Amino acid sequence: MENEFETAETQEAARPEAAERPAWRVPLTLTLIALLVWFGFQSVALLFERNNLLAVKGNFDAGMQEAQKMQAQLQTLVTQTAELASKGNASAKAAIEELAKKGIPLSAAPPPGK
Repeated sequence: MENEFETAETQEAARPEAAERPAWRVPLTLTLIALLVWFGFQSVALLFERNNLLAVKGNFDAGMQEAQKMQAQLQTLVTQTAELASKGNASAKAAIEELAKKGIPLSAAPPPGK
């Protein structure tokens, strides 16, 4: 009987216990969970920021379209004033000279067509 107990004790001492985990698994698992949570948080924050930036851009689009429309109207006005100046209108010539002094770019006036 003593041999039976001795062999059972030696067998238990010889094999590692199945319930034990290696010491590196717990820190690695915690690190991976922390990284997963961090990347998830960052992704959600970036999505909110992207949506906010798209909303701000949408607010500026209407203003940009209005500014482009005004710029086209101003260019048309300057072109028509240059046409009048080339036809000899004294007020248009004075206006063109003032625009040139202020540095406003003037497109070349198209030749009067008949």
